[in-house]
Order: sequence, then C-alpha cells, then structure tokens
Amino acid sequence: MEDEAEQVSIRKAKRQKLNELGLKAYPLGLKQSNSFSEIRQKYSYLKADEKTDDVVAIAGRVMYLRGAGKLSFVSLQDGNNQKLQAMFSLDQVGEEAMKNFRDLVDLGDYIWVEGKIISSKTGELSVLVKTWKMAAKALRPLPVLHKNLSDDSRVRRRYLDLLVNDETRNMVFLRSKVVAGLRNGFAKKNFLEIETPMLQTLHGGAAARPFVTKMNAFDIDLYLRIAPELFLKRAIVGGIDRVFEINRNFRNEGVDSSHSPEFSMLEAYQTYSDYSDIAMLTKNLIQEVCQSAFGSKIVKLANEEEYDFSDYAENDFGWDKISLYDSLSEEIGQEINPETPLDKLIIVAKEKLGETEKKRLTNPEEMKKLLPGKLIELLWEQLVCPKLYKPTFVFDFPEDTSPLVSAHRQKTGLVEKWDLYIRGFELATGYSELTDPVIQKERLIQQSYQANIGDDEAMQMDKDFIEALEYGMPPTAGMGMGIDRLLMAYTGLGLRDTITFPLVKPN
Repeated sequence: MEDEAEQVSIRKAKRQKLNELGLKAYPLGLKQSNSFSEIRQKYSYLKADEKTDDVVAIAGRVMYLRGAGKLSFVSLQDGNNQKLQAMFSLDQVGEEAMKNFRDLVDLGDYIWVEGKIISSKTGELSVLVKTWKMAAKALRPLPVLHKNLSDDSRVRRRYLDLLVNDETRNMVFLRSKVVAGLRNGFAKKNFLEIETPMLQTLHGGAAARPFVTKMNAFDIDLYLRIAPELFLKRAIVGGIDRVFEINRNFRNEGVDSSHSPEFSMLEAYQTYSDYSDIAMLTKNLIQEVCQSAFGSKIVKLANEEEYDFSDYAENDFGWDKISLYDSLSEEIGQEINPETPLDKLIIVAKEKLGETEKKRLTNPEEMKKLLPGKLIELLWEQLVCPKLYKPTFVFDFPEDTSPLVSAHRQKTGLVEKWDLYIRGFELATGYSELTDPVIQKERLIQQSYQANIGDDEAMQMDKDFIEALEYGMPPTAGMGMGIDRLLMAYTGLGLRDTITFPLVKPN
C-alpha cells in the first residue's frame, strides 16, 4: 500500500507539471483519424523497415513502455482490445517533446500521437510519432500485468479486470454479440420488441421475493420487476401476436454461482402455438446465436472441454425430452405422480435429501406452506438435475407450482411447462399459457392464500391482469431465458464472469 501511495504521489506531481507546462493532463477534443483495426488491415502488407508517407492520428492507453538513447517504444491499446505500437524518435519529435514524454508518461496513461505509418526493423507495424499529447493522466498504477488480480478485486474493481484480462474484455464483446444475435433471431421470426414497466404496483409473473421501494409522488410502495410476463401478455391481449423483451429483473433472494439479485432475462410470447412450439423456437434460437457468435454449434468451455449444441436425439426436438415425474420415479425406484400424497413425499424426502433440506421438513413454519409440487421439484432438482449434461428439455410440471400455466391436455394435475437444462443448470423455461380468466383468477386467489400463510414467493392478485384476460387472449406459448445463464452455457464460466458489473457486498 505504501508503494502504491508513493506512486500516486509521484503521478500527481507529474499531473501538476503537465498543467504548468501548458500541456494539459486532461485535454478536450482530441480526434483520431483511424481505428487501430483499420490501420492494421490497411497496412498489413508492409515489410520490415518499410515506410510510408501516410499520416495518422491515434490515441490509446499505454500498456508497455521502453526506451533508450534516441528511441522509445510504446504499446497502445484501444477500446476494442487492439494494440498498436508508437515509436518515438528524437529526430522526429524534438528534444523538448522527447524529454517531456520520458519524464511525464507512465504505464496506464492515455496518450494521443500523430505521425507516419511505418514498419519497424523487427516488422512491427508502428506510428512514427511527430507530435504527442497527454489524453488522460493515470494517477494510480495499473495492476502488474503478468500477475492475476484476486477474485475479489476482479469483481469489485471490474474496470481493472477489463484492463488487464483479455478473457474479461472478450466476455463483454461476446455478450454484446449474443444479445444482438437474439434480437436478430426474433426479428427474422417477425417478433416485435417492446418494453414493460420496471416499477410495478404489484409483483407477479414468477415465484420470487421482490424488492420494495417507495414512490414519493404517489405515496405508495412499488416493486422492482421480478418478471415482465404479465405485461407482455397484456400486449398479446392488445393484438400484438409476437412479442419479446430483453429486460432487467430483480429478485430479493440468495446469491450463488447461478443466481444474482439483478439479472438480464429474455421473455417471448407467440400466439397460436403451444409449449412444444416454443421449445423448438428456443432450441433453434440457441443454436443460431451459437453459430453466429462462435462460428460453430460446438464451443470450447473455460476448462478447455468442448460442448456441442447440435441436434443429437432422435425425436422431434433434436435434444432429449424427459418427463419430470417419470425421471424422478426412475431415480428413486418407486412411482411418483401428481396424486402421490404429501406425507408419502415427505418420507421419501427425508430418505433422499441432505440435512439442510431435512431440517426444513421439521420446521412447522415451513411445513404449513409446503405444497406437494414444491417438494416434487425439490426432490427432482437434488436427485435428477445434476445428472443432466447434454441439452435436455424436462416436460410437465406440477399444477400447484405453476399458477400462470395451462393445465395439461391429457394428464390431470400437471401443466404444460418445460424447463431446459444445460450441464446440470436451468437455462430456460416455456409454457402453454393459461388464457382462461376464470381459472387464472382462481389460481391467483390460491397464490394470495399462500402469501398470507408466509410464502414470500407467492404472487399477488392482479385484478387488472384478470380484467385484461377477460377481453380475450388467443392460444399462446411463452418462454423465458436468462441472458447471463446463456453466456454461462456457451462459455462454462460462472455467473459473475458473465455479468460485466455484478453486485457485490460492500467491504
């Protein structure tokens, strides 16, 4: 810390000297004539020690600096992670400018240079500097480039991580490319992108605990959006047949390797289709974006392992399709179905689950709000989910955990819902949407009851949404997919590595 404090003091003195000399430590209006990539592409033909008379003006951060005698060499980095060398020669810049450069420029500074394009004696494409200016003086030293930042520093000071780690910078570019691919994919399928409220008077659209805030103007409590679903469905009622939104959601829950309180979500709704149709749309979209972002449906994960998003199963989907109840029954060695009583499920859970889950089953407060479907899903997540490696659709969920989903057409007690799993984690979910306002009202009344007995994740009765459904909503299928988790699926990295600026607990 003392060494860093000393360096900050030295750099502040250099800042002062720049200003005293009229060179400006933080000038305005510096212009560049070309991007680094344009220069590299245009002059790639130059051979070692070859020169041109073409003059360019560029700027970048000083990432490497060395000099001796009458020459100094600087490696500059631009905002697209491109690097270009600037060569300072005493006979070109003059004695005073060379002295100022050597005395006042440090690693991490932004500088602007103007000069001719040449190739050095070693064949490095360079700008032979005629004039230079400070673009921004860095008062703190960069992390040592050959040493990794600690995991804590990488998250807390992401700007430094972006500076020194190519992998982190590449993730930002990849994320942008993936989101653009999703938008392009929906545009080709004639979906309309719309925006829904982030502040809502009621929370709904998912089973989650909301964040609560206060609106002073109306003197009311508001909720940060946990899902855009109920408003996107209002758009369907309003006559827009295909809608999607890439949005920010907020859920006041735990933080771990696959959960963040603030995250990016894609939701889409298509009329005159069902959950099988939307499953195919989701699979095709994941494959198309993978192909456009990586040039292949096979990606290399962070651990160097390859993962294949291509079709592999001999069914209509191309990916495995399993039943939640059948796969759970097979795993535990006895039949579990929607009619299995809660007391029998509790016996199974006490045999099969870990100590943390078992304690919940002996807690009276937890037990009074326990639904059979919740225990079914908990058992499945603990016992079956970790064994799913290839992309797998898990079909047909309990009715009591899915209040917004249409009842199954053939199987009593189930709803037409699927979850998509990749390497053991949930990536996306899809429904045949419940469009009957009478049944939807009954489901939300039951949710209100669950909320009253202490279920923090239960939805609220949304009378306006019910009224909207009463105007008529055509048969519709919907899907939701986490953008951050999609990046996890493509790269094998953790959630925090896919989010550019993740929320962290203050020191």
